[in-house]
Parts: sequence; structure tokens; C-alpha cells
Amino acid sequence: MPAAVVIRGLRKSFREREALRGLDLDVAAGSVFGLVGPNGSGKTTLFRILAGLLPPSAGSVRLLGGEPASPAVRAGVGYMTQAEALYDDLTVAENVRFFGRLYGLAGAALRTAAAEAIALVQLTDRAAGKVHALSGGMRRRASLACAIVHRPRLLLLDEPTAGVDPELRAQFWDAFRAWAAAGRTLLVATHHLDEAIHCDTILLLREGRLIAQGAPAALLAQTGAATLEQAFLVFAGRTT
Repeated sequence: MPAAVVIRGLRKSFREREALRGLDLDVAAGSVFGLVGPNGSGKTTLFRILAGLLPPSAGSVRLLGGEPASPAVRAGVGYMTQAEALYDDLTVAENVRFFGRLYGLAGAALRTAAAEAIALVQLTDRAAGKVHALSGGMRRRASLACAIVHRPRLLLLDEPTAGVDPELRAQFWDAFRAWAAAGRTLLVATHHLDEAIHCDTILLLREGRLIAQGAPAALLAQTGAATLEQAFLVFAGRTT
């Protein structure tokens, strides 16, 4: 099966600051790929390029066999941003249906897809409630529903579990693994290193540079570390 994401020599600069520095990456279709690094490591910049919202300064990016900005590719990509893109004065269902319309859904197909997305994030009982009345964790669930309503083949999830309780984080990861098993590809950015253990492959980023990549068990074995946090510090120390 061809890779869902292929990146070669990717660079992105903002005036004098280089956010991504020569990144090479292959993401296998049907896998959960974790992007791990502190704030400022380049995770969100990478996601915005993959979503077709930012042009790269150099290098090439291919998603689902095409260019990120092409309509055909965008139709197969779901993007959950770190900052919530929700309308507080609309209900959960109205928000999800709004994003579904942006992807060309309408009528009965839109209503069915929205109901399915809301059910997947366990918000059916709050579907008619206004977003401004939701808790932080429920807002994250609503954001995720908006990202998956059009049944994308590739999901870009930027800190999807930020600000949610441990039980909900576990539920999210159960869903991520189930979606990958069904053939979807997920790129998940997180600063919770304990979560990254659930990924098939992890990319460790520091100041826009790749410092390590591999399966969680392999990264632990390479460093002799007991945790991924310790492994990250070992790899970061090797690059200073």
C-alpha cells in the first residue's frame, strides 16, 4: 500500500526564523503516526502545510497521492486544529453540519454523517445544546466531530487531547486505534509523551528538526530509557 504522506526536504521559514529544517517523512496508510515535541518544535506549522494552508519554503509534500492544496486531496483530509474552530452561538449539531457543508455534504447525507460523527465522539445527548455551554472536554469532542464528519481518509489532529481528563484521553485513543484499523491514517501531534506509546511510529521534533523516528519500543531500546520522556531527552541531548 502506498504511503499516505510523503515529505522530502521540507523547509518553512517565517522571515528570519526557520520553523521546519529539511524534514523527510513517510507515513504508512492505515497507521497512527505521532508528532512529539515541545512548543515551537514545528508541529503546527507542519500540519498547516499538510492542510494546504501554508506553502512550504522548500521541499515537496504529497498527500493521498496528490498536492495538499488540490480539491481532490482536501476532500479526503480532516484537520482538527489546536485552537477550537467552533461557533459558540450554534449547537453542536449545527457546528458539525456547517463543516459538513464545507465538504459538499447536503440533505439526508449531511444529516446522517453529522449524526454519526457526533455519536462517535459520544455527544449525541448534547447535540442540541449550544457550544458555549459545553465543558472544555466536550468542546474538544465537538471539534473532533467537525473534523471527521466528511469521513476523511487522512486525519490531522493537533493536540486533540489538550485540556481533557485522563478518562476522555483514553477514549480518544481507543477511537484513534479503531479508525486506523478501519484503514484511516492519523497524524497526531501531542506533548503528552505518555500518549505517544499508542502510536505505530513516533517522530520526535526539536526546533524544526527531526531528532529521532521509530516505533515507541524501538526508541526506548535505542536509548535504554524507561519512558518516552526520558528517550526524548536522550535524543535531544545528542543534537545539542
